[in-house]
Amino acid sequence: MSTETELVHRVELGEGVTASVSGRVLTVKGPLGSVKKRFDRIHVNMEVKDGKVEILPFSDRKKDVVSSNTMSSIVRNMVIGVTQGYTYKLKVVFAHFPVTVKVKGKQVNVENFVGERSARVTDIIGDCKVAVEGDDIIIKGVSLEDVGQTSANLEQATKIKRKDQRIFLDGIYVYEKKKGW
Repeated sequence: MSTETELVHRVELGEGVTASVSGRVLTVKGPLGSVKKRFDRIHVNMEVKDGKVEILPFSDRKKDVVSSNTMSSIVRNMVIGVTQGYTYKLKVVFAHFPVTVKVKGKQVNVENFVGERSARVTDIIGDCKVAVEGDDIIIKGVSLEDVGQTSANLEQATKIKRKDQRIFLDGIYVYEKKKGW
C-alpha cells in the first residue's frame, strides 16, 4: 500500500498563472488567455493550493493512479498554453490543380482541391487563430487540444480516398509543432 502523499501529483502554476476548481471543471488563466477543461470521467480529486494544482486519485488502484498521471500531464499542457501558447504549421501540397485556402469566420474553406468544384469546409475549434501565408497555414492557440484538433480536421478534410496515396500526394499536412508563438 502506498501512502497518500506518494500518490499526490503537484503541478506548478508558475508566475502570472492562476487556477480555480469549480466542481469537476478546472480553469487556468494566464497572460495569453484562459483554458477550461471538464474532468468528469477522470477519477481524481483536484485542489489549488499555494500556486500548485494538487491531484489525488480516489484510490490507490492502478487504474486511478494512471488517471492521475494523465491529468497532471493535461494540467501541465494547460499551464504551458496560457504562458507560451501552441503553434502548428501546415503545408498545402498540390501537384496539378492550384489549391486556395481561405478563412471565413470560424471555418476554413479549401477551394479547388484536386479540381473539385465545391469547397471542402472544416471548423476552427475553440479560440484558435488560423492564418494563411502562401502555401503555409499557421494555427495558434492556448489550448493544445483545440490547436491539434483544428489541424487534424484540416488534414482529414483533404484526404484523398479511393486512389493510391503514394501517387496522389495532394493535401494539407502538419510539418511543425512547437510551443510559443
